Amino acid sequence: MEHRKIGSLNVSLAGLGCNNFGWRIDAAATQAVVDAALDAGINFFDTADVYGAGQSEEFLGKAIKGRRDRMIIASKFGMKMGHGMEGARPHYIEKALDDSLRRLGVDCIDLYQLHRPDPETPILDTLEALNKAIKAGKVREIGCSNFSVEQLQTARQSHGPSYFVSVQNDYSLFKRDPETNGVLAECARTGIGFLPYFPLSNGLLTGKYRKGLALPQGSRAQDGFGPKVFTEENLARVEKMINYAESRGHTLLELAMSYLAARPEVSSVIAGAKTPDQVRANAAAVSWKLTAAEVEAASKL
Repeated sequence: MEHRKIGSLNVSLAGLGCNNFGWRIDAAATQAVVDAALDAGINFFDTADVYGAGQSEEFLGKAIKGRRDRMIIASKFGMKMGHGMEGARPHYIEKALDDSLRRLGVDCIDLYQLHRPDPETPILDTLEALNKAIKAGKVREIGCSNFSVEQLQTARQSHGPSYFVSVQNDYSLFKRDPETNGVLAECARTGIGFLPYFPLSNGLLTGKYRKGLALPQGSRAQDGFGPKVFTEENLARVEKMINYAESRGHTLLELAMSYLAARPEVSSVIAGAKTPDQVRANAAAVSWKLTAAEVEAASKL
């Protein structure tokens, strides 16, 4: 498994998104997925306090016992966790961080990320609070999510003591905004690592959704997750992508993951999984090294 940098962190090119933990799979299934990820060479695990209302962190914490040194743990804060429990105010950051550390059962989170911008709190105040956490040894690196170029630049120009080493935004073959809105270019210019979330577009790019076929049992589409994604138009595009990937001797999953991995700004492609088989497939899918011509062709599908 190839590794890339997020600040001082050395992370696997395929990461594991833990948003299914505590919501779609229980603690035992989480353990099985985490075991499979480690066996497949994945060392980067991305969760958030809001996933499963805290259970994602709890289940992940149970699954990592005895092998914390083999894992890079990322979590996020800022989404609503209860009355008055959201945002990026310094006082709340301290509480949210301590709560996440307790649920995870760890002393330090490797990458602690602001889940979304907080327009009510000056970014310098947020960065100072996060720097305090770094000095206390509770956090190694800090990142952000759902930030625009302007918001990244404002944070960088705040002259805070620590700056974000990563940004996590929606990016896939179906959602290529980071290519056109300047975020990837900003990452290249400043050395920030880019982390795509929803790299498989809610499962649409796994290859299990085909035009004219019934939705798979237990799938996100059947569960009503992301209904706007599974349209006839998108399924028609999926068929074109499948045909292109197969003409190169690869699968749609490999195309979806490797297209993102072909961008040097991307540090890790973090895809969720409910089963060991899914996580093994995701880990293997980043091995296709697309040529510049293949990247160009895929971008036009």
